[in-house]
Amino acid sequence: MMAVHLSDMSALEGSTSVTTNEARNARYAQRAHSARFLRLHSASSRVRSIPQRSLATIGRGAALAAAVLRYSVIDTITLRLPVGEFLVQAWLLLTVTAIPAVLMAIPFGAMVSVVSSGLVNQMGAASLLGAASGAGVVRQGAPITAGLLMGGAAASAIASDFGARAIRDELDALLVMGINPVRRLVVPRFLALVAIAPILIVVILVSGSTASYILAVTLSDVTPGSFWQSFGLFAQQTDVWFAMAKTVAFAAIVAIISSLRGMEATRGPRGVADAVSSAVVLNVIFIVIANLAITQFEVMFFPTEVA
Repeated sequence: MMAVHLSDMSALEGSTSVTTNEARNARYAQRAHSARFLRLHSASSRVRSIPQRSLATIGRGAALAAAVLRYSVIDTITLRLPVGEFLVQAWLLLTVTAIPAVLMAIPFGAMVSVVSSGLVNQMGAASLLGAASGAGVVRQGAPITAGLLMGGAAASAIASDFGARAIRDELDALLVMGINPVRRLVVPRFLALVAIAPILIVVILVSGSTASYILAVTLSDVTPGSFWQSFGLFAQQTDVWFAMAKTVAFAAIVAIISSLRGMEATRGPRGVADAVSSAVVLNVIFIVIANLAITQFEVMFFPTEVA
C-alpha cells in the first residue's frame, strides 16, 4: 500500500509540474505575442506619422525661410546686420568649400571630355568636343557640383555648429536674454553662404573648363582654336547667369535646411550627428529638385541657340 501511495504521489507531482510548465510556456507565448503586436503597432504608427511629420518639417522650414528673408532685408536696410559674424562665417564657409570645389571640378570636366571624345571622334567632328564640354560643364556640371559641395561640406559645418549650440542650451539662453537666434546666428550664415556662391561657381567653371580643354587638346588632338570656338557656340552668357542663379538658390536652400536641422538637434552628440546626416540628405534631395525646376524654366523661356 505504501508503494502504491508513493507512486500515486510521484505521478501527481509529475502531472503538476507538466501543468506548471505548460502554463509558464503559455504565459511566455502570450507575452511574446503581445510584444510582437506592440512592435508592429509602433512601427505602423511611425509609418503613418511620416507624412504628418514631413509636412510639419516643411512648414517649419518655410517659416524659418520667411523669417530669415525678412530679417535679412530689415537688418541690411537699418544697418543692424552683424557684419563681423557675417565676415567670419563667409571666410569659414569659403575655406571649407574652395579646395574641394577645385578637386571636384577637375575630374568632372575631365570626365565630360573623355566621355564626349569617343562619340565625336566616331562622327568625325572632333572640333565639337568644346561644345560638349561647354554644354556639360556650364549648364549642368558646375551648378550641380557647387550644390552638392555646399550640401555636404557647408551643410555639415552649419548643422554641427547649431546642433552643438542646441544641446548646450545656448539657443535657449539667447532667447532668455532677449536675443533672437534667427536674427543673430542664422541670418549671417545665410547671407555668407549666398555671398560666396558666385565665387564658388566661378572657381568650378574655370577649373572644370580648363581640365576639359587640357584633355581635349592633349588626348583628342583638338586644336585650341576649334575647342574654344565650339565652346562659345553652345555655352552662352545666359547659361553662365543661370548657373550662378542656380548656385545662389542652392546656397539659400542649404543654409535654411542646415540651420533648421541643427537648431532642432536633441539627445546629445548622437542627436548632432543625426541632425548633420539628415541635413545633408535633405539638401541633396532639394538641390536636385530645384535644379530640375530651374533647368525646365531655362529650357522653356531661354531655349538653346547656336551663337
